Amino acid sequence: MFVLALSATSMAVDLLPSSSPSSFFSPRISYVKTNIFSPFSKTQKRRACFILVSVYKDVWRRLPDETTSLLSSSPQRRPRKQRVVHLDHSVDMDELLASIGRTSNEQELFSLMSIYKGRQLSIRFMVSLLSREPDWRRSLALLDWINEEALYSPSVFAYNVVIRNILRAKQWELAHGLFDEMRQKALAPDRYTYSMLITYFGKEGMFDSALSWLQKMEQDRVSGDLVLYSNLIELSRKLCDYSKAISIFSRLKRSGIVPDLVAYNSMINVFGKAKLFREARLLLQEMRAGGVMPDTVSYSTLLSMYVENGKYVKALSVFSEMNDVRCPLDITTCNVMIDVYGQLDMAKEADRLFWSMRKMGIEPNVVSYNTLLRVYGEAELFGEAIHLFRLMQRKDIEQNVVTYNTMIKIYGKSLEHEKATNLVQEMQNRGIEPNAITYSTIISIWDKAGKLDRAAMLFQKLRSSGIEIDQVLYQTMIVAYERAGLVGHAKRLLHELKRPDNIPRETAITILAGAGRIEEATWVFRQAFEAGEVKDINVFGRMIDLFSRNRKHTNVIEVFDNMREAGYFPDSNVVALVLNACGKLREFEKADAIYKEMEEEGCVFSDEVHFQMLSLYGSRGNFQMVDSLFERLENDPNINKKELHLVVASIYERANRLNDASQIMNKMRERGVLNS
Repeated sequence: MFVLALSATSMAVDLLPSSSPSSFFSPRISYVKTNIFSPFSKTQKRRACFILVSVYKDVWRRLPDETTSLLSSSPQRRPRKQRVVHLDHSVDMDELLASIGRTSNEQELFSLMSIYKGRQLSIRFMVSLLSREPDWRRSLALLDWINEEALYSPSVFAYNVVIRNILRAKQWELAHGLFDEMRQKALAPDRYTYSMLITYFGKEGMFDSALSWLQKMEQDRVSGDLVLYSNLIELSRKLCDYSKAISIFSRLKRSGIVPDLVAYNSMINVFGKAKLFREARLLLQEMRAGGVMPDTVSYSTLLSMYVENGKYVKALSVFSEMNDVRCPLDITTCNVMIDVYGQLDMAKEADRLFWSMRKMGIEPNVVSYNTLLRVYGEAELFGEAIHLFRLMQRKDIEQNVVTYNTMIKIYGKSLEHEKATNLVQEMQNRGIEPNAITYSTIISIWDKAGKLDRAAMLFQKLRSSGIEIDQVLYQTMIVAYERAGLVGHAKRLLHELKRPDNIPRETAITILAGAGRIEEATWVFRQAFEAGEVKDINVFGRMIDLFSRNRKHTNVIEVFDNMREAGYFPDSNVVALVLNACGKLREFEKADAIYKEMEEEGCVFSDEVHFQMLSLYGSRGNFQMVDSLFERLENDPNINKKELHLVVASIYERANRLNDASQIMNKMRERGVLNS
């Protein structure tokens, strides 16, 4: 048995006899400073290093004399045979794969394959063999045999297959090494190479690396495809990194690729999550102009966006447009619109839509029933709510925790506290487990009924039972203590969150920030960030908002820098707060750098961000930049021209440049902007 000794500086390999009779699969690694030899190039060093890190640390490495002979300065390469008769059809690939699977190191694999050293098997056969080899180490060794023993011409297909196997095994550095090796062998990575690298790195959450591969792809003038960009957009969306998704969408369009219906629908969702409502609505116009007709998903996504942000009148407008163009409704659209009608105190319209769903061929689901229950409760139609709840049970319609939470809240609103409490027992008897919202609703009901002792007892019981206490429960109990004048108890709960042991730190930060507890939230945030525990982009946003509201401008910039360091893209609202902080601190150069960097990376700004930057240029007295940005924004069809002219006129007026301000106002009148 031999054991590898690896120099930390030179990657030298030393073969030493082992005192242990262990098999190839349990090697020792000994780090020594002696440099025996260094035959590997940088790429091969990287590959060798990461093979050694694997479980089979030494078994897939070539012996020193073999390695040296293969990589010497003047290798004796055998002349290639000219007319090779391929034996593809006479070789059983399944048997060959099974034999390869029984090899335990690179030498055994090379020995097994030596009978085909004359390239009797076609490169197509070898690529198929690589694609079916499940072990990434053996596929890597087989690639070495193809290139350096059988002397096949380097194949981009072979490398793509091995890179895929390496990526599946999450050997990220080794993937970098193989990519570099391709270039050293004068192989041009193709669309599939980059697509795999971008997709796998992206799925693992390594977005900076994924975007770096995308940048290399664009530099190599390798055209990406719609699927690749769509995958990146979807990954960004799932990670709530909406600014990055918008940046990728901009790249997609710049590369000349026409988005399809799926891509557009994803981007409507992304713009909505980023609170860029106008841009989301404008996408419908862009779709029609490009010959892509919005479908039911397009409209329902837009509806959901408005509802989530409390813009119910605009949602009603979209629904009206949807009916005008005769776009068919689906279950999601109906459920959203029942909610919209309820929010606008139009309970009759909600009721009418619900009971007409079956006539449209749409079967109401549990979400439909739950939404109508809530509408009845908000409209204080308690009798209708109870009737619908029991109707669901009589007709064996599925009920879930949301159904019961809604009914508990309705009983609480109708001051039937005991019935609300009894529903908790009923749902448990039916196998439906209460959640944090269930318990927070009960605590809130008891608090309002003057039964704080029962509320506090339930809260303590939940904490001791090991049930996860989320921010809703904490905030409900804090409010209950404060309403009862027990400020000390409320402060004690908030203080506990500085060292949370039963809830995630991110949740603690959210609760503390929501309660306006700056010192405690700051302390927990810094501890969590240093420990690498802040994974939710919304936590950064909450801290920036907290500091901004309390005029802690230095802290705003500190958290923004943390956010960028962690690889997150800020949204338009965050950029606005950061620019404001820079202005207050008179750090105009930093504000300018942030504005330009975010714009270059594809961040879509609201009008307010552009106007804020104009104001900062004016405060600095840089009227050349004011004029330049004003001219650019004037030509942007998405900017509100009236507000733009008013902002610029006020900047000149504050600087006592009254003639310039007057010219701007005259220009508004001439163009009819003032009356628009």
